[in-house]
Amino acid sequence: MNIRFAAFAVHCFTASGAFLAFLAMLAAMRGAWAEMFAWLGVALIVDGIDGPIARKLDVKENASRWDGALLDLIVDYLTYVFIPAVALVTSGEMYHPLAIPAAAIIIMSGAIYFADTSMKTKDASFQGFPGCWNMVVLVLFATDYTNSTGFLIILAIGVAHFVPLRFIHPVRTQLWRPVNLAACIAWVAFAGWAAWEHFEQPRICTIGLMISTLYLMFAGIAQQALGLIKNR
Repeated sequence: MNIRFAAFAVHCFTASGAFLAFLAMLAAMRGAWAEMFAWLGVALIVDGIDGPIARKLDVKENASRWDGALLDLIVDYLTYVFIPAVALVTSGEMYHPLAIPAAAIIIMSGAIYFADTSMKTKDASFQGFPGCWNMVVLVLFATDYTNSTGFLIILAIGVAHFVPLRFIHPVRTQLWRPVNLAACIAWVAFAGWAAWEHFEQPRICTIGLMISTLYLMFAGIAQQALGLIKNR
C-alpha cells in the first residue's frame, strides 16, 4: 500500500470520530442515552488508537497537507464537549432554568480550553481540567446529580480549565501509570455498565464509578501536592 495513501487514511479514520459524534447527536435527539454514550465510547476508542497509528506511519510527514493535531482537536471538541452539552439540555434531567447556563459553561469553557497552547505538560499530563465533559455528564446521569448540585459541579469544573492544577492522562502519564490504567479500565467498565442499565444501575456500579472518577480527577493534583512533579 502506498505510504501516502495509508497516511491519508489515518486522517480519514480520525475524521470518522466526527461522524460518530453525529450518530451520538441523533441518539440524543431520540432520547436514547445508552446508545448516545455507546457512540461516544466508540469515538473514544478511535481517539485512543489513531495517534499511535499516525506516529507509526509518520502521518505528519507523509500527509503533511492536513494537520492531524488540529483535526483531532475538532473531533475531540464535538465528542468530549458539544454532544455532552446537548445531552444535558435535551435529556430534561437538569432543572430547566439551570440547563442552558450549564451548557453554556461546558461549550464556552471547553472551546477556550481546546485553544490553549499550554494545555499539555512535559509529563504528558494536562494543565487544567482536560475537557472530558463526556465523562462528567455520564457521571451526572448515573448519580442523578443533574440538579443544582450538578450545576455547581459543572461550574467548578469549568473554572478548573483555567487553574494551574495537574490532571493525569490515564494512558500517557508515566507517574503511577499502572494504577492510572487500572482506574481508567475500571471507569470504562462501570460507565458502560451504567449506560447499559439506562442509568438504573445497581449501587455497587455507582460506587465503583464514583471511586474511579475521583481517582482520575484528583490523581494529578495529588502528585502535584506531594511535589512529585514539576510545575510544567
